[in-house]
Amino acid sequence: GIVLAAGASTRMKKQKLLLPYKGTTVIKAVISNALPALKKNMIVVLGANRNEISKEINNSQINLVENWNYQEGMLSSVICGLNALPVNARAFLVFLGDQPQITSDVTFKVIDAYKNSGKGIVIPAFKKKRGHPVLIDHKYKPEILQLDPMKGLRQLLEKFSDDIYEVECGRPEILRDIDTPQDYRFETEITN
Repeated sequence: GIVLAAGASTRMKKQKLLLPYKGTTVIKAVISNALPALKKNMIVVLGANRNEISKEINNSQINLVENWNYQEGMLSSVICGLNALPVNARAFLVFLGDQPQITSDVTFKVIDAYKNSGKGIVIPAFKKKRGHPVLIDHKYKPEILQLDPMKGLRQLLEKFSDDIYEVECGRPEILRDIDTPQDYRFETEITN
């Protein structure tokens, strides 16, 4: 699992990953929801506010890596995490650090679909809309390293659309992230 936690939270005007969420923080909720399915195989990619976020995580089972080029966009963090994967990794999941509402059952469904579908890319869906976390077979690493940073992983999904399996998970949370104060209020109101 690669958790993208490098962004500067410019629309929030403060570091959203450190905001309170269900008795913890946004980033700690993302990690604790993802860990059961990952068997402790997790990388968190840090960038902006890396010192504060790493102190908040404070978990020796998680590999923290620093993306010094985080201003170049999300793909730079994906590549940073990809380069930190163990050599025996068959696939990886990309989690957004601002989706604390995604529960581990979604991750288990995505992993099971990867094991059973024979497809190299598995994406959770809600009513035919794609969300996160996205699972990508390690065979796509060379392709990802060549992608245009401005277009991101979308290019991979377009180029290899015949190798995508969408797994319906019945959870609208996979479509929502927390970018603005309004998003944060919405997520905290519906979880209380």
